[in-house]
Amino acid sequence: MKIKLLLLLSLLLLPAAVQAKIIDIDNTQLQKLLAQQVPLVDVRTAPEWTETGVIKGSHLLTFFAADGSYDARAWLAELAPIAGKNDPLILICRTGHRSGVVSKFLDQQVGYKTIYNVRKGILSWLDKGNPTVAP
Repeated sequence: MKIKLLLLLSLLLLPAAVQAKIIDIDNTQLQKLLAQQVPLVDVRTAPEWTETGVIKGSHLLTFFAADGSYDARAWLAELAPIAGKNDPLILICRTGHRSGVVSKFLDQQVGYKTIYNVRKGILSWLDKGNPTVAP
């Protein structure tokens, strides 16, 4: 009986072990990861980048167009040279919502291992007085 229970528990825990880590981070954690040269991908649109500026060194890869449409295949082709499935990756958007959706997509459909989602996005970065640069 104990062996069956142990086997059942290990089978239940196995999917959790192979899923990606999606980790919501704040500005302090973002700064530490940037210092470690973890790539930051800004998934917002070009007008948003112009409006607020971008974090220096960001890779600017719009995921959702202004009308909500997206081309996942083309976006992944642009992402591939920046970070592979086994490389850590940071995603940011305006408030953390779109980057959260993209994080789940990379986890559940593409198989990325470690994804950091900037909680509250670029707006929080700016609220704390952190710098941006022109896109």
